[in-house]
Amino acid sequence: MTRVIAFHEGGHQVESADSFFFRGALASFAVTRPFHVMILLAIGINHQTAPLALREQVAFGPEKLTQALTQLKDHPDVDGVVIVSTCNRTELYCAMRQAGAAVMLDWLSQFHQVSLEQLMPSVYIHEEQAAVKHLMRVSCGLDSMVLGEPQILGQVKKAYQDAKLGGCLGSTLERVFQRTFAIAKKVRTETDIGGNAVSVAYAACSLARQIFESLEQATVMLVGAGETIALVAQHLHEHGCRQLIVANRNLDNAQIFAEQYQAQVIGLPEISEQIARADIVISSTASPLPIVGKGMVERALKTRRQRPMLLVDIAVPRDIEPEVGELNDAYLYTLDELDAIIAQNQAQRRVEAVKAEVMVTEHSAEFMQQLRALLAVDHIKLYRQQTERMRQELIQQGLQQIANGQDPERVLQTLTSKLTNKLIHAPTVAMQTAAKAGDPDRLRVICESLGLDSQE
Repeated sequence: MTRVIAFHEGGHQVESADSFFFRGALASFAVTRPFHVMILLAIGINHQTAPLALREQVAFGPEKLTQALTQLKDHPDVDGVVIVSTCNRTELYCAMRQAGAAVMLDWLSQFHQVSLEQLMPSVYIHEEQAAVKHLMRVSCGLDSMVLGEPQILGQVKKAYQDAKLGGCLGSTLERVFQRTFAIAKKVRTETDIGGNAVSVAYAACSLARQIFESLEQATVMLVGAGETIALVAQHLHEHGCRQLIVANRNLDNAQIFAEQYQAQVIGLPEISEQIARADIVISSTASPLPIVGKGMVERALKTRRQRPMLLVDIAVPRDIEPEVGELNDAYLYTLDELDAIIAQNQAQRRVEAVKAEVMVTEHSAEFMQQLRALLAVDHIKLYRQQTERMRQELIQQGLQQIANGQDPERVLQTLTSKLTNKLIHAPTVAMQTAAKAGDPDRLRVICESLGLDSQE
């Protein structure tokens, strides 16, 4: 079951048929359930439903997360909780003993000192299979700002570990998250949803990996020290590149992130001397004029004895003269060409996302069936234990009565009558309650569980 309080689509607020607002309407989630029924909930806000300012207000930094898990560990209504908090989302995945979402929304509001009136228009709530499906979609990158991005799975795993270390996981959520991780791995293995670059930085790195068999032996020169180049450096490092040269006008700015990767830092005037060392040149600066010219690259190629160079220009205006692409053994790619690659890859990811959605839907339904089956096993075990206790109590009474000289046949008749009365008491009360409440569906279920034909 899914209840969306408010969902922002195309800049407009769309309310579902069962949308509700503020504290009064929260009662729809405070449904009274039998004491033994566990309910799964996913409650949160994300980049689609909430502005950045609200996401910042309800984010859980390291200190707040520890404090939150400590509070929830001993919460009487919570059997388990995992808190996923990133720049794009804050979500609570809960196994509730009885109370519904109202309890967790009140807690979230009080913890962050954010009113329910502020929260409610941006909150979404999923129950049972919908909660499991949502977690699987998030972990597979199907709910991310960048479709199929892989970082979210690591963030969900970190949230799971934090909850486990904080003693807040519980057996039900343990099963939910373990199955989710298995499905996320299956989606990554059986679809190509994460296999195509959809950011400029990642596309530049992917291009380098396609042209060079391995980046471990390649020397890469990065021109610039802005956010894009920093991301390029991160992706290169993750793919085994260990020989980096960072060229920038401001050496202090370059040194900030270059130290993370043990990169050599040089000034822009030194590029002409050092560029012959580079197998790959990736440039992104704010320079109004080209930094790398045709003559510079031509001389570098001679020094390299015509060993090929890949040059990727992701700057606007261009950092590398277009004539460089005319040189033999110099392979120049510009932002337009990367954008075309990204657009094609985004389309391919959308195709793969359809396959992933089908897998998530099927596996979330299958998991809930298995979870309910486990719940039935627990209930059966409890019922057997209860009836066995009744039997043992009556046997002891009967044996004592016989030992006291009472007629065994009469004792047997009394015992069987008492046992029958004990066994039929609870279902009789349940049938009477259902009938008085005018609840034929519940009455039918009780009759079926007792092996009765309701028509009789």
